[in-house]
Amino acid sequence: MEQASDEHQGDGPVYTVDELAARAGVTVRTVRFYGTRGLLPPPVIGARRVGWYGAGHLSRLALIEELRRQGMTLAAIERYLEQLPADLSARDLAVHRALVAAWAPESAEEITRRELERRAGRALADRDLDRLAALGVLDGGPDVFRLDGSLLRLGVELLDVPIGHETILASRTVLLAHARAAAQELARLFQEQVWNPYRESGEDPDHLTAMKSLSAHMQPMVIQALVTAFQRSLSEELRTAFRTPSP
Repeated sequence: MEQASDEHQGDGPVYTVDELAARAGVTVRTVRFYGTRGLLPPPVIGARRVGWYGAGHLSRLALIEELRRQGMTLAAIERYLEQLPADLSARDLAVHRALVAAWAPESAEEITRRELERRAGRALADRDLDRLAALGVLDGGPDVFRLDGSLLRLGVELLDVPIGHETILASRTVLLAHARAAAQELARLFQEQVWNPYRESGEDPDHLTAMKSLSAHMQPMVIQALVTAFQRSLSEELRTAFRTPSP
């Protein structure tokens, strides 16, 4: 590795773009692409115009890859990163990534159409694939798909339900909008009540352990609360909507 200039040697480990990509498990092209999109800060330019990356770049790159594994689009990742404080250290980013990963849903998997039909237990026509995509069960195709296995069983059961494709899309749009609003409020609450006290504690290791434990325990509680609240609210709304008017 070429030695960095003296002004950068005291800032922790420094990497060339090749070394950064190797440590992060991505390609050099990916690193440069993220840089052009503004997802990664530019490197420090040293002697002979060599760009040097530090621990902050590596932690930020790991966070981006974690968000991509969760299925977030680049546009969504851009919005996500824009909301992070500008002064996050490499350690802060690493902790943030660990907390994000703890809340990650079941990872999507790549699957062929033949394997998809085997898992579904039936042949799938093109219209069936369109409906599964509308439900958020899968995307991609036509020969290889990205599948959310946790939704496959429910999606297959809904294939024969007499409901229009447009209705499914409209319903999913409504659900996603309200789910995102709830997630934003929960994220704000978590930042104010958990993340900010951690940073104010001077990144105390005991506080960090407690924060990770709280995050892990919050996940099932929040999910169950959302499901229960939705079920009760929907039941009440349906009773109201289809109540027979008094004569």
